[in-house]
Amino acid sequence: MYPTSQSEAPLHTKVSDLPSSLSPRLIRFKHIVVALLLSVVFFLLFCFIALHGYIAWVLSNPTVAPVFSNPMQAKNMKYEDITFPAADGSRTMQGWYIPANTDTGKTIIFSHGYGANREETWVPMYDLAHYAHQLGFNVVMFDYGFASQVNRAVATGGKAESQQLLGAIQFAKQRGAQELVVWGFSMGAGTALQTGLLTKEVDAMILDSTFLLEPDTLYHNIHNQINLPRQPTLEIMKLLFPILNGTGLQQIPYQEVKKKDYPFPIFFIHGTEDEKAPYPIAEQLAANQTNPYSEEWIVQGAHHELIFREHPKEYLRRVSIFLSHVTKTSSEDVQQNRQE
Repeated sequence: MYPTSQSEAPLHTKVSDLPSSLSPRLIRFKHIVVALLLSVVFFLLFCFIALHGYIAWVLSNPTVAPVFSNPMQAKNMKYEDITFPAADGSRTMQGWYIPANTDTGKTIIFSHGYGANREETWVPMYDLAHYAHQLGFNVVMFDYGFASQVNRAVATGGKAESQQLLGAIQFAKQRGAQELVVWGFSMGAGTALQTGLLTKEVDAMILDSTFLLEPDTLYHNIHNQINLPRQPTLEIMKLLFPILNGTGLQQIPYQEVKKKDYPFPIFFIHGTEDEKAPYPIAEQLAANQTNPYSEEWIVQGAHHELIFREHPKEYLRRVSIFLSHVTKTSSEDVQQNRQE
């Protein structure tokens, strides 16, 4: 056997024969790529959670215009500036008391919606307050905490607001209300239903465009603004709400409200083109009621809280009939109780 010359060495080369600097460089390059990919993933995850945090913060802190008028300027109705405590003593509420021209013992409390104050100009609330006043009702108009001009609070979807409405009910009773009607709009209507779980002092409710904060309606409204997936959006929001407004969705008794047969009559008013609170909500709530004077009016083509603007004559006609039934029934009950 002849020795192999250097020029005739094998062509294959072992990895161990490669320059020693190549392997560490390859490893470092891989580490850098992995680090960059992880950085991108964490950045996108941070942005996704931050977006949900911004949405939760905006929902908890609605922009509310200041009160710009009053009942005298708007409708020539005499009124009193009033303050009263929320039922749980958590804050002092501000509002107006518009006494009836004659003492009838009948009072309507207006429960305004989310993002509005006691005037709720798009309803418009002054027109309905004037209408109620002409029917002989005392009228209470007040600001929820999230609309306060003095000490603004976060919106809680009805948890804190139900205690504030309960405070208004207690105030009305102290001012001699014998027949008490709560007239609510949007989240103010949902808050009224939550408050109805806590008191027996309400004789009737008129609920316009009822919005009940629950997972379905929460996601429905988020999805209307930005196309986010239902999951994990809802789970993230459930985690963020207690941090940003101190209220978890599980603290809002929406499941109890959706099953409740209230002892007092309720008039549900809702539009089929409501983009914030789909009208089947009102249909489901109305279907649970067995009070003979409870009813629903589902208005074809009507929009969220704009039903009075879109159908003013029919709106007032139906409300008048409802009030004539429930206040007569309430008066008969009071008279019977006095005789007993």
